[in-house]
Amino acid sequence: MRYNKIEKPKDRSPLRLVLGKTYFRGRRWLRWWFGGIKFAKVRSEIFGDLHFSHQTPLLRQLKDVDMYLQHNKIINLRIALGKIDGVVIDPGETLSYWRLIGKPTRRKGYVSGMLLDKGRVRMGIGGGLCQLSNLIYWITLHTPLTVVERHRHSFDVFPDAGRTQPFGSGATCFYNYIDLMIKNETNQPFKLSLYLTDSHLVGSWYSTQPPEFRYEIYEKDHLIQSQYWGGYTRHNVIGRRVFILDGKLFDDQIVAENHAIMMYNPLLGQVE
Repeated sequence: MRYNKIEKPKDRSPLRLVLGKTYFRGRRWLRWWFGGIKFAKVRSEIFGDLHFSHQTPLLRQLKDVDMYLQHNKIINLRIALGKIDGVVIDPGETLSYWRLIGKPTRRKGYVSGMLLDKGRVRMGIGGGLCQLSNLIYWITLHTPLTVVERHRHSFDVFPDAGRTQPFGSGATCFYNYIDLMIKNETNQPFKLSLYLTDSHLVGSWYSTQPPEFRYEIYEKDHLIQSQYWGGYTRHNVIGRRVFILDGKLFDDQIVAENHAIMMYNPLLGQVE
């Protein structure tokens, strides 16, 4: 597959950035209040059958990133988990990541963590919460729940050293208009369970009925292209095979298509 060219990123003026954020946040609030969406908000301690569980390491040594930002991320994750852990999505309801968590602020206890801004690492209040949205998206792909809104990362910042999931299988987040929204179009409720261990962030989906299918997430059509403006871009398609529990293939779906500007030279190899 040959992908279209990606234009070189443009720097926006500070005023335009502020006006843009104000506009898109306002539009998101209107959608929350008047969009006719029934949002999940009930929380539960007890639920039935496990559908899928996954964990991701809390601390990773990233090139040119101070480790104290990773430790601050854990503080931010702990606060966010207090808002979203245990939420139940009943049939017909939708989970909104940011509607449940709210805006990360110092007053709520959030601290400076790592943010990615136009492919560059910077500090920001509540930084690191993308690890949570990435995990929720990944475990949701292994359930019959429907992802109705997900945003891809526009920049590929770090090489693949240690990667265990396909490139582009995450979901970036930025309050409040870059959201992750998941709808329950099944006939059974699902509960989201999230917690921290000493070393990992753990997420699971439970339901009142056992799973009927097994899901396999895969990558295809991966391509790295040299662009006319001198940079490199990375592209792929994420697919999902759905198997009946006896092993028979039931469906093969396209989940997402990713296009990202690479912030490192792919010809230099993988460097942590």
